[in-house]
Amino acid sequence: MLVVQESYSVKENKNSGKLWLPRQVLFTPAALDEPWGRCVYDRVQALGLPIEELKQNRVTGLRGSDERETYRKAKSTLAVVTAPASALKLQPIPPSADWQFHLAEGCPAHCQYCYLAGSLQGPPVIRAFANLPAILNNLPLYQKPGQVSTFEASCYTDPLGIEHLTGSLAEAIRFFGEQDNMHLRWVTKFDQVDELLDLPHNGHTQPRISLNTEFISRRMEGGTASIAARIEAIRKLALPKALGGGGYKVGIVIAPIMAIPDWEEQYTTLLSQLAAALDFPCDLTFELITHRFTPGSKALLQEWYPNTSIDFDENSRALKFNKFGGKKFVYNSGTMKMLRSFFYTELKSLFPEAPILYWT
Repeated sequence: MLVVQESYSVKENKNSGKLWLPRQVLFTPAALDEPWGRCVYDRVQALGLPIEELKQNRVTGLRGSDERETYRKAKSTLAVVTAPASALKLQPIPPSADWQFHLAEGCPAHCQYCYLAGSLQGPPVIRAFANLPAILNNLPLYQKPGQVSTFEASCYTDPLGIEHLTGSLAEAIRFFGEQDNMHLRWVTKFDQVDELLDLPHNGHTQPRISLNTEFISRRMEGGTASIAARIEAIRKLALPKALGGGGYKVGIVIAPIMAIPDWEEQYTTLLSQLAAALDFPCDLTFELITHRFTPGSKALLQEWYPNTSIDFDENSRALKFNKFGGKKFVYNSGTMKMLRSFFYTELKSLFPEAPILYWT
């Protein structure tokens, strides 16, 4: 019999992130022609949010006089659209998963280091896809014969951050629960997981929570749940169903790891809090991602967040090139070795059974 220690007490969660409620929700005609699009319409309407039915299948009118105004307008908008045909041609996404697919594009959070900056075209509007059945039914075509294939759903969005508006994440979890040798992976900085605990996932979904130090979270991750709330969420997801949890295999993504002042003390505190919460046997993995930026993302983020405290000094970084010739700035080798040694040592001590899937 599994006995959970009582050293970690779940208190009333006053630090839970508020639900993101857009100032406007736009529906294209094609989205309203989709049965799932109508389901999303009903959810949004039940929340009393202002809805506009567009006359064309293009989302326009979100640009402001500068990037900052464009950001404000787009980030307060949910557009329900249909994913283009190109979205059904999946791309590999190592080391996170075999393939990436998209329930939505754009994120309601306000992270000052946002990795989506410059990755998606146009204003950073949050686009939810109404043709969800077509997206899901396309996935088995990419299954590797005779082995488990993994699919990442959070490359371009935080699916839990908009789940109360779309219901798409729960539908995806149900879908994967019925598949053989197909596993779903997603990551979030939000904590509204209660509606996911009773879903029939059959061990085929691994939710992951993105964590960082209190300083980084409070200063650089606007609109997200607190670290305490996220840790409580991962506990709920990992607890066995017999004990009121979700019984999921779970993961922790520590990202972006930053060499801020007192970083060692701050990350030690974070890992201690996590160990206190996961005080029972659970299927757990870690993914460790250090802070990096490109010249393009740096320029855009500094326009979006002119008062950011993120260190974008290129002179203190090492320059790397990808296979397409694009460049990014990462920590130099000395800093990387110091950070990596710390995390591998601490995680081996606190979570000896939990593998580190990758360091980057």
